[in-house]
Formats: sequence, C-alpha cells, structure tokens
Amino acid sequence: MGRLRSRSVTLRDVADRAGVSVSTASKALNSRAEVAPATRERVLRAASELSFQPNVLARGLISGRTRTVGLLTDELAGRFAIPILLGAENALGNEQMSVLLCDARGDAIRRQHYIRTLLARQVDGFIIVGDSNDLRPSLTRDIPVPVVYAYGESTDPGDLSVLADDEGGARLAAEHLVSHGRRWIGHITGPETYRAARDRATGLRAVLAEAGLSLAGDPLYGEWSQRWGRHAARLLLAARPEVDAVFCGNDQIAAGVADTLRDLGRRIPDDVAIVGYDNWEFFAADCRPPLTTVDLNLEQLGATAVNHLFAALDGDRAAGVVRQPGRLVVRESTGPAPHR
Repeated sequence: MGRLRSRSVTLRDVADRAGVSVSTASKALNSRAEVAPATRERVLRAASELSFQPNVLARGLISGRTRTVGLLTDELAGRFAIPILLGAENALGNEQMSVLLCDARGDAIRRQHYIRTLLARQVDGFIIVGDSNDLRPSLTRDIPVPVVYAYGESTDPGDLSVLADDEGGARLAAEHLVSHGRRWIGHITGPETYRAARDRATGLRAVLAEAGLSLAGDPLYGEWSQRWGRHAARLLLAARPEVDAVFCGNDQIAAGVADTLRDLGRRIPDDVAIVGYDNWEFFAADCRPPLTTVDLNLEQLGATAVNHLFAALDGDRAAGVVRQPGRLVVRESTGPAPHR
C-alpha cells in the first residue's frame, strides 16, 4: 500500500492501517498507559508509513488544551536556571508541547504581568523556576491551571516543589572523603542565610558522625566566591593545621581554597583533598588540579518537574517536596590519604 498523497492523512487512516479503532490509535499516539506496547508500536509504525502529522489545533479543541506550558523564572541569566530550563524544554518537546518562557528578573510587578500574559495565551500549566533552592512565596492562588515549582520550594505545602537534594549531595561528598581515609575534614561554604549552605553542612556532619568523626572546627560561612575560599582556607589551616580534606560549599570557593593550598606548599590531594559543589565546568575542570565535585543534575530536575506537571494535567496532582538526587563527579583533587 503506498502513502496517501491526494489528501491529508487522518487519524482514521492510521487506525485502519494499524488494524485498531480510532480511539486506540489516538491513545497510542498520545502515549497513554492503557495501550499495549505491541499495539502502540503498530500504530506508530503506521503513522510513520503514512507520514501522519497530528492536527495540533484540532487536538487542542477536542481536549481543551493548547499543548503549551508557561515557564516563569526570576533568573534567566543565572547558571542554575538555564540547565533547568533546558531539561524542561527537552521533556516538553518530547511530548510535542510548546514552551512560553518569561523572565521576571526578580520583579513582583513584572511577575504578575507575565502570569496574566501566559494565562491569556491559555497555557495548560506553569513551571515556576527559583534561583536559590530555597523557600519562595506561593503563586498558585493566582494561577487556575496546574503549577509545579522547580529549584525553589513553595511556602504552601499544598503545592508540589522539585528541589535539588543539597543534604544528599553533601553526603556523597563526605562519604567519598571518608572512604579515602580522610579524618580531619573542614568545611568552607557560603552565607548561613542560604538553606543550601545549611543543608550541605548538615549532610556533612551526619556522615562524619556515622563514621565516628567530628568536623575540623566549625563550618566557615562566608561568600560564594574564590576570594572567600582563599581567605577562609588560611583561617582554617591556621586553626587546624592537621586538616587533610576540605569540603567546599561551591566550586568557586573550592578554586580559592586550591589557590591558598598551593601558596602554602600543601599538595592536592596528597596533603589535603578538596571537594566542591555544583560541577560548574568553568571552575571545576579548570581548577588546578581538576576538581572533584557534586553535580546537581539540574537538567534532570527540570525534566522531573515536567513529568509531575504532566501527571497533574492528567488529574494526578501531587503535593509536597520531591528531592532530585545529585551525583559525585570524581576528578584529581581527591584521592586516598597517604599513610602518616
């Protein structure tokens, strides 16, 4: 049977070629769970053979959806928002859905304007992207369609928030250092006002306690900067010269710690091992030596937020907090502790 060329291919044509009902063909093309895998494959093959192109407008009229999602962020220029948005856009594109992106730039009036604009475009749902993995005011009362918060926890426990697992990521870093025989581990991190900084310190302390160890001094809270890393490393080593590892709250701090260790003649990782956080390629890969660090898996976090939004659109709306696990990226800044 040749391809139909004299007229537009319809869903009925696909169903007839696959030997199924129109309803089953529709469910298969929309990846509905109630269709058997073999049947879905047969429908997809028929659609491909016929060069079937779904009529998105007609589908929207039937389902009451526009197959568009609004992505609202406060920090499009920041390094956390972009990978989250890439992951979300990829997951939406896989379902042939469109994305309308708005950057409120931290302005409440601008944010409300974009909410009204996106609702006027009849988006099916919202993903609200935060900039600090911390609490943020809920916007759900102003939005009559499903909403998922990403990299920022809504203050309303009835909302669904997808966060990076900062405490779990710190556990990965600490377990790595302990497994390499490091016993005097210091911690240099960002401002204590950031929940991410507090959670990472909590994860580190928990692993050390499980191993029968104590933190070398108190956590040194400061800035998310190389300058703070350089300064804090001198403070830490002056107070606790026996330190054989430093877990840093981000890669910028870790790069500064590495600078100071080299200036003081400490070998990395032989004398002191370093672990960073974020896997920011600019700092992690170019550090001397390249930096072992925790990757937040931000693209996967964006995709996870989209999957929860899809569930909400299908009537399975959840609430609470979902924590996206990170992963440890091992480079040359860590290794087994030498015998002493």
